[in-house]
Amino acid sequence: MEQEKLTRIIESLLFVAGRPLEIDQLALITEVAEPRIREALETLEKIFDGRGINLIKVAHGYQLVTDPECAEFVNKFLDAPRETYLSAPSLETLAIIAYKQPITRAEIEQIRGVNSDSPVETLMRRNLIEDKGKSDALGRPMLYGTTEEFLKHFGLQDLNGLPALPEGAMLTEMLRKGEVPLPQEQIDPEAGRDLNQT
Repeated sequence: MEQEKLTRIIESLLFVAGRPLEIDQLALITEVAEPRIREALETLEKIFDGRGINLIKVAHGYQLVTDPECAEFVNKFLDAPRETYLSAPSLETLAIIAYKQPITRAEIEQIRGVNSDSPVETLMRRNLIEDKGKSDALGRPMLYGTTEEFLKHFGLQDLNGLPALPEGAMLTEMLRKGEVPLPQEQIDPEAGRDLNQT
């Protein structure tokens, strides 16, 4: 694979990921040696230098972020009123994570029976779930669990406040029937909007 094409591929992966990607992950996905991945990342750092989007190195890899100098305008846009309630697939995914955490994406998809990339990314972006480390399973997939923001969002003091599943009930069966076992999303009465508005 040509280096220029590899650089474009990595840029695309970082754009859609919405979270840091590690060099070994990028090497695995692209089937390219890590030194070439590093070279592509260095090229991208130069390309994004002085632009509205920056490529930064963080603890868990590399991520595309907005330029700090643009923060005032980005925050103004993000603070604009908009629908903030979670969709049914996101609620379903969140319920699985809340009751089964820590859990891998593959395990979530096994329970839901469908690809869960979009709901997981939405929940990560809304800071309702977070990386809880890596599983010991083959490939060391990421484990997901709920955050402090999750507790605030649903008005819970701790995870013990989650509604108890009916005796003998299976989470998968409740999800299939659309009976998502989560409390009502909390509303900020002063702002008139969901507490997780960002």
